Amino acid sequence: MPGENLSREEARERAELLSVDAYEVVLDLRSAVDETEPADGPRTFRSVTTVTFRAAAPGGSSFADLIAPSVNSVTLNGRALDVAEVFDGARIALPGLAAENVLVVDANCAYSRTGEGMHRFVDPEDGEVYLYTQYEPADARRVYANFEQPDLKAPYRFEVTVPGDWQVWSNGAEESRTEVAGGTAVRFAETKPISTYITCVVAGPYHYVTDTYTRGDLEIPLGAMCRKGLAKHFDADDVFLVTKQGFDFFHENFDFPYPFGKYDQAFVPEYNLGAMENPGMVTFREEYIFRGKVTRASYERRCNTILHEMAHMWFGDLVTMKWWDDLWLKESFADFMGSFSQVEATRFDQAWVTFANNRKAWAYRADQLPSTHPVTADIRDLEDAKLNFDGITYSKGASVLKQLVAYVGRDAFLEGARRYFKANAYGNTTLDDLLSVLGEVSGRDMAGWSRAWLQTAGVNSLTPELTLDAQGRITELAIAQDGDELRPHRVAVGLYRSEAGALVRYARAETDVAGARSVVAELAGQEKPDLVLVNDDDLTYCKIRFDAGSLATLRAHLGDLTDPLARALCWSALWNLTRDGLLPARDFLSLVLAFAGRESDVGVLQMLHAQARTAVTHYGAPDWREQGGRELAAGALHELRQAGPGSEHQLLWARCFAAAAATEADHQLLLGLLEGTARIDGLEVDQELRWDLLEPLAAEGLADEARIAAELARDDTASGKRHSVRCLAARPSEAVKAQAWAAVVESDALSNALVEATIAGFGQAGQRALLAPYTKPYFAMLERLWADRSIQIGMDVVRGLYPALQDSPETLAATDAWLSSHEDAAPALRRLVLESRDDLARALRAQACDAG
Repeated sequence: MPGENLSREEARERAELLSVDAYEVVLDLRSAVDETEPADGPRTFRSVTTVTFRAAAPGGSSFADLIAPSVNSVTLNGRALDVAEVFDGARIALPGLAAENVLVVDANCAYSRTGEGMHRFVDPEDGEVYLYTQYEPADARRVYANFEQPDLKAPYRFEVTVPGDWQVWSNGAEESRTEVAGGTAVRFAETKPISTYITCVVAGPYHYVTDTYTRGDLEIPLGAMCRKGLAKHFDADDVFLVTKQGFDFFHENFDFPYPFGKYDQAFVPEYNLGAMENPGMVTFREEYIFRGKVTRASYERRCNTILHEMAHMWFGDLVTMKWWDDLWLKESFADFMGSFSQVEATRFDQAWVTFANNRKAWAYRADQLPSTHPVTADIRDLEDAKLNFDGITYSKGASVLKQLVAYVGRDAFLEGARRYFKANAYGNTTLDDLLSVLGEVSGRDMAGWSRAWLQTAGVNSLTPELTLDAQGRITELAIAQDGDELRPHRVAVGLYRSEAGALVRYARAETDVAGARSVVAELAGQEKPDLVLVNDDDLTYCKIRFDAGSLATLRAHLGDLTDPLARALCWSALWNLTRDGLLPARDFLSLVLAFAGRESDVGVLQMLHAQARTAVTHYGAPDWREQGGRELAAGALHELRQAGPGSEHQLLWARCFAAAAATEADHQLLLGLLEGTARIDGLEVDQELRWDLLEPLAAEGLADEARIAAELARDDTASGKRHSVRCLAARPSEAVKAQAWAAVVESDALSNALVEATIAGFGQAGQRALLAPYTKPYFAMLERLWADRSIQIGMDVVRGLYPALQDSPETLAATDAWLSSHEDAAPALRRLVLESRDDLARALRAQACDAG
């Protein structure tokens, strides 16, 4: 039988044959706290699953999914099956099905260190053990036997035995608990019909806080939890505030009460994702609990994630896509609804600025890769599905929905959502199900809109073309569209001019763009603008281009733009020009140094800092790179000293300066800030900032192993451990790099979080020569690593260790040679390498532009 992968065709055939009535899952997690590690094989827990299901063709056969080190027994309809014959390590063959069936599987499943399945974490601070599950798209089979595909939904009832001093949660509310030897058996209420990938168990000595949401007769118990070591930092009141605001918004607009009973939110360690929408038991990465001072942008991101996951309770959990082809039916909607609800229901009323500048940057990058795909993707199997949690499925899809709201109207869009929920509650859908209700309520041609926006790939560029008369008035303003697929766009076009030192909008028109060239008749006769901004107000998904006069205005007056969203759109457009090799990297850096100090939105400023570093490291000509680095560091230090004492901007410029530090004087200042011998008025050097200061010192050889160990002793926590691992791998030594490489590539002892930290420390921008010997070993290890590791770790290593810093035609040729000689490699692996190759080729084009 096949291995761990599952094809769309296999899933379709199984769904046609089987209907699942119920799951009963019994887990015994007392082994999580055993002090001795197993001498042979992984640490395991007992998992007993009873599945009741029907078969449309009695006498036929099918299979269940299970990834486990061993299976004790398999019983089908009271008949014991030979485990050796039916279980291959990933599937359980089910021969001779009856019309009604009961399958019982007793297995020993493995605890995970990769964030997939039942993840086990030992807190270095106090030795406590914490567990949580993470399954999407198909890792529930690592915890219990099941039919692992989204369209075989069923009710679940979990019973979990845990050590006596632990708490445990699942999707349903706790119904009963029974004391047993060495622990407690807790039984949970049966869930509504849900898919395997959103079932969940969280267990351990978590710090737990409760509250209640009420709306009329509806009452939802709320809970929030984190590790005990983070309890002193946990601002649960703010988490509950956003949660209640979200429930108010979604109940008011969806007209379908939250259907899953309680609503717990767990902030868990070593989490691979931002969060996961398990109904009644949402999980988040614990980095959303802030150990030090952070900016408003960090709280805004957390708020967005909370609301994104809450939107999934309807889009994804109540109504679920039939197969991963329509992943966008949940992720695009949740991404859009996260920002939509933020603006309308919370204190973060500028969330569309963040969306335009940050989320859409992710989409633009993904949509220009060789692996780009339509929003409705062709997902052949589970490996395809894993890689499609990308910028297209999330942010392009959300951008397209923002365009859809402009196209059909807000009221029609929300009414369509309400009808969609009521018609498909607890079921599975495809694109056609959504389009039919939207067409019904809007009267619009949804099929044509879908073909243009959901079923084709790529991003269009929109460029203004301006014609003036002798008096300087507009005789014609047209918008030129390019791209492989010309789409209909609803856009706003803004005209801006300088008035009393400010760049302000004096005219605006909304228009439909179709085809290669569209005239905006409404703006004829207007005075000559200093800036023409197509896609003003960010109504559509496109790359904004400028005419020559507008670009000259931005070079001189970008900081004079008073509207935060217009400014963010201009920054985004300038960055796209830089990535596309149309604006020299040094020019983009000059714009950042000239105007970023005046940027009021901290989220935009944070993005500009990251883009400036990328411009210097990857897009600048090699012979300018060192100078560019010095300019960035000097500019950051200047802004750090100018920023308001104790302000968010001061903190961001401090981090930017630390990352960019380029001279001996820069490094001495970092040392002084770390040791308390230097001071910048108002700057609080808390523990998180201390690690930010230490890493560049380690990369320069100015902080050795003993100094890093001393910092870890000061911060002997899970976060401190990750930071220290990153700093240790950053040191400029051949032996250090060899050790880091071996820890990631040759061993699987590190957890997912420490693999990520090691990779981050390994690839230092200033260590190109030191890293050059790893290009050949990288290509040599790819297939072996992909075969041996979980897909999550495989993705992290393949992406993270690609020799992007060896930015030369020779590295490009080595990549091409691997691709041409490994045409039969796993498609998901080839995709990752192709994407990295494309990033490198783009960097080389940008460097040529900068050199020219």
